[in-house]
Amino acid sequence: MTTTTSTTGREAVAARQRWMRVLSAADVGALDAAWTAWEPKPEVQHIRGPEAGLVMVRGRVDAGGARFNLGEATVTRATLRLHGPAMAADALGSSYVLGSDLEHARLAALFDGMLLDVGLHDRVLTEVVAPLERERAEADARRAAEARSTLVDFLTVAREHA
Repeated sequence: MTTTTSTTGREAVAARQRWMRVLSAADVGALDAAWTAWEPKPEVQHIRGPEAGLVMVRGRVDAGGARFNLGEATVTRATLRLHGPAMAADALGSSYVLGSDLEHARLAALFDGMLLDVGLHDRVLTEVVAPLERERAEADARRAAEARSTLVDFLTVAREHA
C-alpha cells in the first residue's frame, strides 16, 4: 500500500513539475490572453507577492566536483489563494519564474492553483497548458531546424608523409 501511495505521490509531483515548467517558460501575453478568456474566474487573494528577488546559482565542474557560486539570478515569486463558486475547494497556487516580470509570476500562480482544483484540472490542462506546450515544442523544433541549417561538416584530410 505504501508503494502505491509513494508512486502516486511521485506521479503527482512529476505532473506538477511538468505544468509549472510550461507555465514558467510561457509567453506572458499568452498567459494573459488565457486568463482574460477564462470564465468563470475564481476569487483571488494574494498571499505573497508577486515579488522579485535574487537567488544564488551554484555550479559544479564535474558530477563529483566541488560546488561553487556561479552568480546571481533574478527570480519572481507569487503565492495566491483561489476560492469562490468557480472552485471545488480552496487552493493555493504558487510560482517562481526567472526574471523580474511580476505579472508572469502572478498568472503562473493563478493557473497552478486552478490546476490543483479537482473540478478545473482537466479544463486548464486542455485549454491552457497543452496549447502552451505545443507552442513551445514548435518553437524548439524551429530553432533546432535553424541550427541544423547552419551546420558545417568539416572534412579532415590526413597528410601522408613520404
